[in-house]
Amino acid sequence: MRGKFAVAALVAAALIPLTGAAQAPAPYDATPQLVAAATKEGKVVWYSATDVKVAEKLASAFEAKYPGIKVQVERAGAERLFQRINQEYGSKIHAVDVIETSDAVHFIHFKKNGWLQPAVPSDVAKYWPKDQRDPDGQFAVYRAHLSIIAYNTKLVQKADAPKSHADLLNPKWQGKLVKAHPGYSGTIMTDTQALSQALGWGYFEKLGKQKVMQVQSSTEPPKKLALGERAVMADGNEYNVFLLKEAGEPIEPVYATEGSSLVVGNAALLKNAPNPNAARLFYHFMFTREAQQANSDVGGLRSFHQEVKEKAGRTPLSQIKLLNPDAAALESQVETIKKKYEEYFGT
Repeated sequence: MRGKFAVAALVAAALIPLTGAAQAPAPYDATPQLVAAATKEGKVVWYSATDVKVAEKLASAFEAKYPGIKVQVERAGAERLFQRINQEYGSKIHAVDVIETSDAVHFIHFKKNGWLQPAVPSDVAKYWPKDQRDPDGQFAVYRAHLSIIAYNTKLVQKADAPKSHADLLNPKWQGKLVKAHPGYSGTIMTDTQALSQALGWGYFEKLGKQKVMQVQSSTEPPKKLALGERAVMADGNEYNVFLLKEAGEPIEPVYATEGSSLVVGNAALLKNAPNPNAARLFYHFMFTREAQQANSDVGGLRSFHQEVKEKAGRTPLSQIKLLNPDAAALESQVETIKKKYEEYFGT
């Protein structure tokens, strides 16, 4: 997978060492001792921005592999999870063991605040390119996907389907578009920054006049298409499009000629995890070939694990023009992007 992700500048920006950071700890395995200690705790709490069905399937696979340990999945949009952890840790409430979101900026913030527990699962050390994991071992890229355009094939003929972001501004799509919100979704926050850099805010100003159905999570636009509630999605995650199409739904992905945003989802252990051993075991499991292959096969996600193979019929990243948002720049732009976006689409 290394070659497929050679252009992942977003990740590299998020993995810049911070002043005073310690060296990464030695890689660790799921030893019998760790399994025993984790089983004694009996529970792990996982905050995840992955689609709930995909997250729950991973949790079920872990529970099947390690009977006696339950996974409590708390699924929400990336920005909501970010707010939740800030509120909890600000109030000295330590309820979460493992965090995963689709906004690379979050992990820069968590690391700066000293909230993360360094840990390097053995597969991360063995298979992950160095620019896809924190040099101090505080987080690693758990998943990657794209934010793309897609359309309902029963409502739109292939010849008439949009080929670019600019095509979405055609008056014929007025009242027929759906998109997610950067104030809720980390995927869409990342995508909004990338598109505002590539196309300018004038693009969003014009798109905002297209009577767009506004939803929250990036998981929602593909589902609205499948239900026939809208003909085209202006943005949304690629993995739900894969899953719906492979389930027989009338939905087709479009990789815009201007480029599609590459979005990474980092994961980390929390320093004050209430179930530290179960957290450590679950975090290790997340990066195994078993879990990563399931994420690809069942979840439609892209993986950095070099032994994971993608399903036939999915367009390889090497054939897609990618937009690579700058996580370091995004960190200081989040509130500006939210405010600017709301000028055109409301809250």
